[in-house]
Amino acid sequence: MEALRATSVPSHSNIPKALRKSTSQKPKLMNLQSSPITRWSFSSTYNKNTSRPFKDFAISSPSTTVSTENTPPPPEPELETETEDEKFDWFSEWYPVMPVSDLDKRVPHGKKILGLDIVVWWDKNENAWEVFDDACPHRLAPLSDGRIDKWGRLQCAYHGWCFNGSGHCKLIPQATPDGPPVNTFKKACVGVYPSIVQHDMVWFWPNTDPEYKDIITKKKPPFIPELDNPSFSKVFLTRDIPCGYEILIENIMDPAHVPYSHYGIFQIDQPPAVKVDREGGKPLNISVNQLDINGFVGNHVWDDTKFVAPCVFYTCTNPIVFQSNGFAFSAATGKVKNVIFCVLELFKGLSEALFDNLLVMFPVICETQYSLENKSPEKRRMVVFFCIPVSPGNSRLIWGSAKNFGNWISNIIPQWMLHMGINLVVDSDLHLIHIEERKIVEACSANWLKTCFVPTKSDAFVVGFRRWLKKYSGGKIDWGGKFSTGTLPPTPPREQLMDRYWSHVVNCKSCHSAYKSLNALEVILQVISIVSVGIVAATRDSVIMSTTGRIAVVSSAAVCFAVSRWLARYIYKNFHYHDYNHALR
Repeated sequence: MEALRATSVPSHSNIPKALRKSTSQKPKLMNLQSSPITRWSFSSTYNKNTSRPFKDFAISSPSTTVSTENTPPPPEPELETETEDEKFDWFSEWYPVMPVSDLDKRVPHGKKILGLDIVVWWDKNENAWEVFDDACPHRLAPLSDGRIDKWGRLQCAYHGWCFNGSGHCKLIPQATPDGPPVNTFKKACVGVYPSIVQHDMVWFWPNTDPEYKDIITKKKPPFIPELDNPSFSKVFLTRDIPCGYEILIENIMDPAHVPYSHYGIFQIDQPPAVKVDREGGKPLNISVNQLDINGFVGNHVWDDTKFVAPCVFYTCTNPIVFQSNGFAFSAATGKVKNVIFCVLELFKGLSEALFDNLLVMFPVICETQYSLENKSPEKRRMVVFFCIPVSPGNSRLIWGSAKNFGNWISNIIPQWMLHMGINLVVDSDLHLIHIEERKIVEACSANWLKTCFVPTKSDAFVVGFRRWLKKYSGGKIDWGGKFSTGTLPPTPPREQLMDRYWSHVVNCKSCHSAYKSLNALEVILQVISIVSVGIVAATRDSVIMSTTGRIAVVSSAAVCFAVSRWLARYIYKNFHYHDYNHALR
């Protein structure tokens, strides 16, 4: 459907400056530099400071079972505050690129955001991360395939042209010394995007026009105080997702899918008193209090939530109880019982459970028990999602979490093990949302609310996002003319669709290091096994080694070989491809 496909409009560089600056000059209804979210801040702050009354948004839910055949969708509720017509400018916003922890200062890194090819590299002369257009002005070779020379300049690997942090060409090796200084010509410069490091992430402004050079003095990226608070421990994961920005952000805004799509991994909140099914789904009282061009604020029983357009969706909660595989914990659980359960979980599988449950549940159980024993109003957990539009049918997710309790666990569990647990969560609904996106496009409907039937309050955040997208962006992303209207990329084979290596591991320092180390360990174990068998074979007619010794060496060889085979499967399932069959959970 046209509303969900890439638009075909002139490039943003050709849009009149007055129009491009219109967004930043209009009065903002939502302050991006907000104070920390608290359970009570939404009702008091917005009711007190908003000059005009607004209506809470919550889809009405019938008390009896809803019949999708005979019951028409409810009328569209009024959600938006009363504002003049505004157009969201996708190229006048800050976008997160990558966590600094995953960037290597020795090499340039290529990324695509909002259809733009960019390269991120460390400028040691300016002691800062720079974001350039990923094209050498010479013959448009990708600078992300280049290198950083000994003088700290970004060098194109095709012909050796070098650029400083300001984008000026400092060297053209093919230019004669006595000829004109062609490297000083304006056409020899590379486009430089404004950039800044905030929340340990590199952000960039998607416009190389010199007038935006100091845009950081006028507009800053969304600020989340908890991510800059040293008392909070933080975990970030970046993964490329083979589905569009709209579907990705809807998925992370939807808590109702968790007990179903992620069944067997974790289930948030305690189950209802009367379970209507195995998974324990229940009505969710979700509402959107205010929606304007900058996003919306919402409430959901045990958390407070905010969508800061276009990329940021985060929720703050008090420590909550996690449940998995029948193990539920309460505040009455004693320390001894906690330790026993943690040990049981740790050694519970050494089989399939090791892949599916252990890496997710062990840190969560420890954190949960710690929080319950030390429960106080100050204990806070935050989950932040940065959903980045890459191209039609492709997006990037930066999953961040922060908490100010149980921080000791971060010093025990390696980052790559935590990432495996998060990747398992992503994989468990990745195929679902990929196919869902294609079905929505096939419906060829310009109105998402008419295509999808959303009669309950549990879809309030999703409906709120779709209303925001329709009201302020015409129901679609502005790709700046990079993509013409058309169909989505074809669906790849399942193993390629859910690949972890190229979508995450290769770009993650912790996981890539673990991947190389585990592969090296696998080879070492195989070598030990072969050498051990060789030693036994060479000494079979010798008195140097006793029969008992030979048996011991052969046994060790067998164990090493078996462990190497187990390790190979472990590496494949956690760093390459882990299928998730919902029917067999």
